[in-house]
Amino acid sequence: MDYKKYIKSIPNFPTKGIHFRDITSLLEIGPVYKAAIDEMAVFGRSKNAEVVVGPEARGFVIGGPLAYAMDIGFVPVRKPGKLPREVVTVTYEKEYGTDELCIHKDAVRPGQRVLVTDDLLATGGTIGATIDLVERLGGDVVGVAFLIELTELRGREQLSDYSVFSLMDY
Repeated sequence: MDYKKYIKSIPNFPTKGIHFRDITSLLEIGPVYKAAIDEMAVFGRSKNAEVVVGPEARGFVIGGPLAYAMDIGFVPVRKPGKLPREVVTVTYEKEYGTDELCIHKDAVRPGQRVLVTDDLLATGGTIGATIDLVERLGGDVVGVAFLIELTELRGREQLSDYSVFSLMDY
């Protein structure tokens, strides 16, 4: 399927010079959303993933349905103060400063096969931080999956040790 025809491109959002790729236009069309998730699930199954991990917020929109399609669990990665049990936290660099992400300390078992997912791969900062959290818990990241990859931002280079799948690239 040509998923790109369902992505709206918004120039100068959120700031001038940025060309925003809006996934909500794809999500709004049930059969297209389902096809995208199903195609990502084929990748996840090929890696024998046992659990899906995704960062908030758009990682939930992909990760939850993906885990459901694969009949495995979903582990959310959240901002500080959002998870109720004991957490492991990572601080990482973003384009405009630093940020933090957290995962429940008991959410991933040592040796568990993990598929990490998000809506979009840009510089690789957020997904790299998510991978760091999984690996600190002893999880084995068997694949990383995205709807969109922005190739000019070279995020894939940050993920060279992992099997990366994206449905479309810009």
